[in-house]
Amino acid sequence: MNTMRTADGFLGVAELSFQYRGRALTARIYPAQIKNDDGQWKSYYPSAREELVEYALRKISAEQGAGFFDRSTYRSGARFSLYQLRKELEQQGHSLRYDQIIEALDILSLSSIEIECATDGGDKAFARSTYFAALSGVKRKDYETHRDARWIAQFHPLVTQSIDHVTYRQFNYQRMMTCSTQLARWLIGQLVLKYTQAAMLNSFETRYSTIKRDSALLAGYKLDRQAIAALDQAWDELKSLGALSTVKKIEQRGARSKLEDVIYTLHPTQEFVAEQKAANRRQNNAKGGISSAIEMQNRVEQPNKKYPVRATRRGK
Repeated sequence: MNTMRTADGFLGVAELSFQYRGRALTARIYPAQIKNDDGQWKSYYPSAREELVEYALRKISAEQGAGFFDRSTYRSGARFSLYQLRKELEQQGHSLRYDQIIEALDILSLSSIEIECATDGGDKAFARSTYFAALSGVKRKDYETHRDARWIAQFHPLVTQSIDHVTYRQFNYQRMMTCSTQLARWLIGQLVLKYTQAAMLNSFETRYSTIKRDSALLAGYKLDRQAIAALDQAWDELKSLGALSTVKKIEQRGARSKLEDVIYTLHPTQEFVAEQKAANRRQNNAKGGISSAIEMQNRVEQPNKKYPVRATRRGK
């Protein structure tokens, strides 16, 4: 992934290949063009700062009256003030100035990501959108005086789709925000998504090569041993934050003892197991509620249609 700036401060399109659930995908990240205080235009990719701002806004959107979801226009997002967003980030240990928050919001609304995959017929399907599909607000000179000035951020269409299909999983927000590195946040995100059947006697196995390929967060290291050391530190952090109890590491070596890969076997804490079980219950309950609502709507719209009788358990 080439992220080198030109002499004028511009960046090209970053392209990376990864896999999700065994399917090969390509991501292309188009940088945002931002005008600096000196009047010069410069390119920026979304970074760890923008990730934290997006997480904080998703958290705010869960508060009463702050979030919105409109199925008819397929939009979701958050209504917020810069003061509210700044306080939320500060409470999670990530203090930012107003100008830094505005710049992060600009980058999220101006940079875009494209996901491409091959279809069974050999064609290429793609989806492309800015990280925030829309952003509106008022830029003021004094935000402390106008703390209630409202902004609106519309989330990425894939976030809206996840909300609509009830595939957005519950997770420990404070743990995610406490992670000191983007790599640690990526790792816990993967565990939340993939280690859904976490149990004290059920381990989870992953490889260094897989993490390097799919995260794109280890590509900057010149040597594998440096990248592996950074990965080991991230695992240690997840242990200290109460997500993992043990991490077993097995090195795979080839000819002349050359390190080829590292296999990590992870064991969860009771706390993480409980969180994943709670997330599974909430997701199943939400899907069941949607199914019941759809069935009820069908009964209203088609009163003469015969519907099967559902078997239920007493007390459920």
